[in-house]
Amino acid sequence: MHAMTIEHQLAEHRTYLVRYAMLQLRNEAWAEDAVSETLLAALSKPQSFGSRSQLKTWLVGILKHKVIDVLRERKREVCLQFDGGDGSEELEALIFKADGHFASQPSDWGNPEQELESQQFFAMLEACAQKLPPALARVFLMREWLELPCEQICSELELTPTNLYVQLHRARLRLRECVDINWFGNQQNAS
Repeated sequence: MHAMTIEHQLAEHRTYLVRYAMLQLRNEAWAEDAVSETLLAALSKPQSFGSRSQLKTWLVGILKHKVIDVLRERKREVCLQFDGGDGSEELEALIFKADGHFASQPSDWGNPEQELESQQFFAMLEACAQKLPPALARVFLMREWLELPCEQICSELELTPTNLYVQLHRARLRLRECVDINWFGNQQNAS
């Protein structure tokens, strides 16, 4: 049996790469463009892969840069003005008391490290990320998935550090609620 060509190996990862780009860009055409540019870059310099990591990891590394390029090119088209109309204040009021303590005890999350190994957990987490309002999703994914420094995110999106931290806080609150309801809440009900 002969080894698969690089083209076939790249094609096998295309669906995952498009899903990854869609989470960040929230625009199918932009995501497709970023993935196409990623695959073209990989095809033009396959020697730079060098098998030092998994092919998928290498491709995601290239894609992260392509996503950042798309965000730079399209920043005028991306509405990032956060108007606070996403219900975050109501969510915060339900979760926290006026003194900053939890209104009710959070669910027991068991062993989060073990849960992170579950493909089902990641599918649910991805679904929760897709439910975030676009502005919150974009800053959260840039920080946590693309691992960009806060200074670069502020510069790219023309945000103040305070506005960035508020948006990250609100995104994390929404994700926490979604994970609590859709994953840990279900597991408690099952036991």
